[in-house]
Amino acid sequence: MKCLPFRAAVKFQHCVSRKKLNMGASSGQRLSGMQKQVLSLYRGFLRAARAKPPIERRQIKSLVTAEFRHNAKQVDRKNFMYIEYLLRRGKKQLDQLKSPDIVGLSSLSVDSSQTKRL
Repeated sequence: MKCLPFRAAVKFQHCVSRKKLNMGASSGQRLSGMQKQVLSLYRGFLRAARAKPPIERRQIKSLVTAEFRHNAKQVDRKNFMYIEYLLRRGKKQLDQLKSPDIVGLSSLSVDSSQTKRL
């Protein structure tokens, strides 16, 4: 077994740790508090889906993924009031989904153009 010289080993370790750091955000920017809340909510839905039967689990995952992708494309990033509304609504839906009596989700469409911007 061949060992790397000390300098090469240090350089290799540096490259590996840099790759690990850059895996989170693609552009290297830190996430805002609201972005962290959205990601946390998304992960919460995926975790809650694991507790459901396999057929419902797939439906929940596809609905959640589609809803988050749709909102990421359609909602203006500066419309904080609407994003906060979506977060509150999502948290309520997540709490309901965590209940053992609930087996699935349904989708509700709200037109973001009807919301007022400050």
